[in-house]
Formats: sequence, C-alpha cells, structure tokens
Amino acid sequence: MTTSDSDPLDLTRLSTLATRALDAAVKAGADSADAVVLSGRSLSATVRNGAIEEAEQSEGTDVGLRVFVGARSASVSVGPAANLAEAADRAVAMARAAPEDDSQAIAPADLLLRDAPADLDINDPTAPTMEELIARSNALEAAMLDVAGVTNSGGVSASSSHAGRAMATTNGFAGAYSTSTHGHSATAIAGDGTKMERDHWSSVRRHLADLLPVEDVGRLAAERTVRRLGAEPLSTRTATIIFEPRTASGFVRHLLSAISGSAVARRASFLAGRTGELVYPAGITVRDDPTVRRGMSSRPFDGEGLATAPIDFVQDGILTDYILDLQAARKLGLAGNGRAARGTGSPSPSPTNISVHGGAGDLAALMESAGTGLLVTDLIGMGANIINGNYSRGAAGFWFENGEIVKPVTEITIAGELGAMFRRAVFGDDAPGLYSVDAPTVLLEGMTIGGR
Repeated sequence: MTTSDSDPLDLTRLSTLATRALDAAVKAGADSADAVVLSGRSLSATVRNGAIEEAEQSEGTDVGLRVFVGARSASVSVGPAANLAEAADRAVAMARAAPEDDSQAIAPADLLLRDAPADLDINDPTAPTMEELIARSNALEAAMLDVAGVTNSGGVSASSSHAGRAMATTNGFAGAYSTSTHGHSATAIAGDGTKMERDHWSSVRRHLADLLPVEDVGRLAAERTVRRLGAEPLSTRTATIIFEPRTASGFVRHLLSAISGSAVARRASFLAGRTGELVYPAGITVRDDPTVRRGMSSRPFDGEGLATAPIDFVQDGILTDYILDLQAARKLGLAGNGRAARGTGSPSPSPTNISVHGGAGDLAALMESAGTGLLVTDLIGMGANIINGNYSRGAAGFWFENGEIVKPVTEITIAGELGAMFRRAVFGDDAPGLYSVDAPTVLLEGMTIGGR
C-alpha cells in the first residue's frame, strides 16, 4: 500500500481522523470516548457461462464515535467528510438522554495494548486488476465445466479487498493496522429438472499466493456436485452421523454461539454458568488464537484496544471461559479477554481463529470405525437453539456401509440435543486449515435422522 495523502487506506490519515473525532467529543462535553475509523477498497468479478454477470468496485471510509457522559453513552457513525464537531455534539446530546448503564465504558488504561503491535502478516499489498479477476474467474469456470457430469455453471467469482482500521481512546490508546482478503469460489450444477444438484467450493486467504489454485477449486466444486446425482431421502431412523470438516466447522460454531458473553449475560444460553464443567469429551481442547500469522481472523488488538493472546475456551473437555467483550465481562463479574469485535458501532464478543485439538483419525478412519451411518456434507437452515440446546437441521450427504459410501441422500433432517452432542462427539485430527473455525471430522452416535 502507498501512504500518500490521497490514499484512503493510509493509516496515518485514518489515525488522524480518529484523533479529531476524540477531540470533538471532549470539546462537546464527553467525559470519555473512543473512536474507530474503517476504510476499505474491494474488487470482485462474477462470471457465469463465460459472460460477466457482475464487476463491482467499492471504496469507502466510516468514522464511529462512542461517547460517555457519566454512566450514559451513545454512538454515531459518519463519513470522513462529515462535520465531526456536529457529530460529537449530537452524540453527547444522545448520551445525556440515554439511561444509565454501568456495564458500558471505554477500556481501562491498564488493559490497553501499550507495546508495538505484533507483525501478523495479515496484509498482502498485491492488488489484482478487474481484468485479472475476470481472467481468474474464467479459468475457474473452465476447470469446473471440464469435469464430466457438470451440466451448467452456478456462477464463479474472484475477489480482492484491502482495509485499514484505526482506533483511539481518550485515555491514551492509539493503534492502526491493515488487512487484505483474496478469494475465489465456484458453484457447479449437475443433472437437470427435478434431479438437478449443485455444490460449491472456495478458497479465501489473506495473501493471494496462498489461495488454492483455480483449477483445484473448480474441480472440487464439480466433483462434489456430480457425486450428489441420484440423491434420495432416507427413511426415518436413528444412526451415527459424521460431519466432514466443512460441516464440522458449523458444529463447532454452535459451541461458540453458546459461550458468547452477550448470550451468557442474558441467560440466553444453555451453557450459562457452566464454566468448570465438562462440555466436550475429555482430551479435547478448543483454542482461540488471534496471533496466527496470516490468520483470517488475526488482529493485533481487539475492538476495544485490548491486547490479544491465545485462549483455550475448552481445555481437556472442560469449559474454562466465555467469549467476552468488556460489557459482557462486567455484567458477568469476569475479567475481559480481548475478544471484542467492532465495526463503527458498539463492541460485541466474537472469537478469532478457532482450532480443535486432541482428536484422532481422519474422515476415512472415522467412517471405518462407525461402519454404517450418514456422512453429512451439507447443512440447511439455522435450526440450532442455543437457549435450550435443541438441534434440528436440514441435511444432505451420503449413506455409508462398511466404511464405504453407498448412495447420496437428500431432503432429510438430523436432530439431537446440543449438550449431549457436544459431550459424545468423537473428533478426528484432520482439520484442513481452510476456515477461521478450523474443525476436524466429527462423529456423533445416536442421532435422529428424519426422512420419508
């Protein structure tokens, strides 16, 4: 990235905007304040059957200001050309009219990051042109359509984005960093009419050079689609199910939702008050590490200016902590753990790079050990209730016997209770490193499968 005055991603420019917003807040009468400035630039191209469907470019900067007057607070978000004095006056007036809330405040000075941020290598300055993104999309689609059995393209895309973030507080914190995201994805269609199937594959990385080649992404999207041809519903039964790593990532996300500090503070999670208890099988650790080099969710400081460090939310199967921003931590009487995410509004708890450790075996080994069951490769809907733990989701995948796939299946549901599912889950050790929630294959016995 260049650092000229005209560059909207220049971190000096963004930091100056944050400081100006704080100065305006103090002048308007705020007792304390924090400011976040976000700027981004993105390009994306979508191609379907050789024709360009979309070629989009966006660029923008937003300034978020959160002010406090005693125990009252308010937030405003404006563009970089806005009158910051007027925005600050408006925010302070809103805060004075707001109800008191002792759980909201800027981060205490002793918790703020004071050292120079670590170099996490999360910004790749490479900036593909629109022509290069279109060429990549065309190559991706060609690789996908070259696989026998694919009858149509569901669309392919390539994208590149760069962003800058600056944050400052009235008690002395100032920090800024840049990020990049490169990606491409493909959706293939096989069959026709009521027997049509589709599936997709993608690759997203911080650095362009780390992307899976377009030929591999296109081939995987196609092969995953073709193997679904002839899928039919199963009869209703109780059986072992296996989540492949892509769907296992969603299974682990249900745990993360249940240990979100905001849900726990509202008593809207079945894991509220359960720290110190066994929630996963003994031996399993769920680690959150915001310091992973080139990690998709890595960051040198969180949305409130706190230093970041790895945390094991589950250690040897035992729940040890919740995902906390400072507001949730105050409500729960706990210490914050640097897990605040933030746009230009108020912070909220969010995990970073999640990995699961302590399992054994890959997908093939777990299928062999199960013998017979359902391999789940696709999940539909949001049927996981973290308040009471009820779980019921639409699914598709493959029935297997003697450890070998027998037939594709579709139009089924899988159901259970999350607490019991968590405790009896059998984890593999084959996490692919593809997602910010990097899960291995997961086996669950005794699941209800709803079919015809």
